Amino acid sequence: MQNKTVSRSDQSGTTSCAAIIVAAGSGVRAASTHNFNAAHHSDFGHNNFGHDLPKQFWPLGGKPVIAHAFDYFHHHPAIAAIILVVAKPYITHMADILPETHKPIYLIAGGATRQESVHAGLTALASLPDCQNIDYVAIHDAARPFIPANLLDGLITAVDHANGDASNDDIQIIGAVPVLPLADSIKTIDKHAAKNDRTSSSAIITGGIDRSQLAAAQTPQLFRRDIITKLHDDFAGKGGFTDDCSLAEAAGFKVTAIDGAKQLMKLTDGDDFAMLSHLFAANSAAQGHRQKTDDNSMTETRFGTGFDVHKFSDEAGPIWLGGIKLDSDRRMLAHSDGDVGLHALCDAIFGALADGDIGAHFPPSDPQWENADSTIFLDFAAKRVLARGGRIMNLDLTLICETPKIGPHRDSIRRRIAEICGISIDRVSVKATTSEGFGFTGRGEG
Repeated sequence: MQNKTVSRSDQSGTTSCAAIIVAAGSGVRAASTHNFNAAHHSDFGHNNFGHDLPKQFWPLGGKPVIAHAFDYFHHHPAIAAIILVVAKPYITHMADILPETHKPIYLIAGGATRQESVHAGLTALASLPDCQNIDYVAIHDAARPFIPANLLDGLITAVDHANGDASNDDIQIIGAVPVLPLADSIKTIDKHAAKNDRTSSSAIITGGIDRSQLAAAQTPQLFRRDIITKLHDDFAGKGGFTDDCSLAEAAGFKVTAIDGAKQLMKLTDGDDFAMLSHLFAANSAAQGHRQKTDDNSMTETRFGTGFDVHKFSDEAGPIWLGGIKLDSDRRMLAHSDGDVGLHALCDAIFGALADGDIGAHFPPSDPQWENADSTIFLDFAAKRVLARGGRIMNLDLTLICETPKIGPHRDSIRRRIAEICGISIDRVSVKATTSEGFGFTGRGEG
């Protein structure tokens, strides 16, 4: 197992969920079926991989297909660790393209089948020193790049609620899966009958199936980590399971279903790739429209305010302020990284949404947020706005302190906040002042 983790030295903590992204398949039929030469569309084509580049590395929206799922889990606050299962020849190259991250990332070699690859990922997860603190694992196929923003939250809530329902005391539900009802009529066919007819190249329809009780299973599929790991151990070598839900069913466990999404479509061939490309373009255009400044398109304007205070500790700095590291004689005394600027902005956004405060979403009593990177919090808050169909028009931050001096770093802070929130820098204002020697800031206490 190869570990690729780039984290700030003062970060620690665990959470209740890990993600396993399965991308060990060859995926070459997707390219060959529709004469789609993926190597011509990606930098990977120059790395001695030949012309049949696996579909998980095809460029989609400016980055490899696998990067979309990776970014989703990387930015989700519930995810403590990510395990990428790829074919052995691609491990080094995958490590080279991974971004710097505050979360531990593990790269491992997959097996000949999806079941073997998932088992390898679960085995790697079980070997982590803090795996006992991880309650759930989300298992996802990299070939499904577009995960809805609230899907993982919905899966976790579904399992928690199902097992908390007193009426289900006799049923142990170990997981949740997104499913999509089938819209087309479903037919059974006989391919052998068609082969006997030399004038026909198609199969013969032999009947129909009632689709009202049918649904297509998608990923990510969420399970109790301990149980799904044991099931994969028990069923190792016993193939035939195309997803993890099927394995749980075979063992007699119950899995609950939640609504899936058409955007979770799986990339299997060139036609799928074309559809996903159009979907990405349409989604990007919609997001760009939401960020336009046309006042006539605004249906409602909301404002929020935020305030945060942190005390200086007796330990030497640096400190984090506005998403950047600044030299300081003393560190902040805080549960997370103590970035008062980002915390105040989070509360301002949550206030505009009437969505509680930062403590409600990231409680200081929860050990997983100890020394946490506050950019996670602001990214989460910004995505809450987009999820509700809104857009951030401007952010105005005032810092009150005797030290450090903000002026030399003002534009760096503005730029970082703009990057996190996905807005232009001219929509971010950062002001600074002192309290003229009065109060705890005047005394240099915080």
